[in-house]
Amino acid sequence: MSNIKIAYRFLYIKLSLSILLLGNILITNITYAEEKLIISAIPDQYPEKLNRLYKTLSNELSRILKVQIEYKPVINYQAAVTSFRTGDLDLVWFGGLTGVQARLQRPGAIVMAQRDIDKNFHSVIIVNTKSNIESIKKIDDLQKLKGRRFTFGSESSTSGRLMPEYYLNKANVRVEEFKGGRPGFSGSHDATIAMVQSNSYEAGVLNEAVWKSSLNNGKADNKKVKQIWRTPPYPDYHWLAQPNLDKRFGKGFTKKLQSSILSLNSSNKQQSIILEMFGAKRFIKAKESQYKMIEEIGRKIGKIR
Repeated sequence: MSNIKIAYRFLYIKLSLSILLLGNILITNITYAEEKLIISAIPDQYPEKLNRLYKTLSNELSRILKVQIEYKPVINYQAAVTSFRTGDLDLVWFGGLTGVQARLQRPGAIVMAQRDIDKNFHSVIIVNTKSNIESIKKIDDLQKLKGRRFTFGSESSTSGRLMPEYYLNKANVRVEEFKGGRPGFSGSHDATIAMVQSNSYEAGVLNEAVWKSSLNNGKADNKKVKQIWRTPPYPDYHWLAQPNLDKRFGKGFTKKLQSSILSLNSSNKQQSIILEMFGAKRFIKAKESQYKMIEEIGRKIGKIR
């Protein structure tokens, strides 16, 4: 074979390999471009507020990351956990308990971030002013709630059920000692305020951030409902991401996503709105070990098996 034919064959092979490599790169980029990041959150407040918050956040993260992001609401707390387990949701804003449940069902899931207020979070017990239940100074005084109409939030809420029940048990108050032999479950923090304010229940418990927000925006009428106790601090809400995001969106994407959340800044007008709706000044790093206590308490009351 002549040197010219050998050279042409070598050039042909080289061009073929280059075209094949370029094709793979283009296909990969098209695949990443077509991928959509689905985010969601436990429905701890009224849907209208959640839709506004997470659609605003989706638009901002999409702008920063240059990927399609869609907010997909869920009907209840357990639906968020189930949809994360099956891979239908990529990034979810969980409470402490649901976050633990989701991680246990989806090995490799990554704790991404929490708000600055979630490291030391609190629940508050509120009462209807007609109930004449006095303020509680120490945990043992929670016994004043025995025989009263009392409501939690969601059955799987960390701040609206898990931690309050833990402290009630420490005061030797069992849920069957509430009026009617059981507590109510309002379904969300907003609903708890509404039910106590209307006197459907004499007392209830919810997360402190929602309570403060409701006082500020006038949805909670302090002539009808008031706070009587604040729990000791505990870790709560956090972002949880699927373990396969780098495979779907490209190497390093998970870190870019985390960085985008952590970099949300109140000096940016749009990001300031997002942080305000979250009731936070910023997001900070979080880790699994913070939620070990939540897991242990969850197992004690049968919410984690």
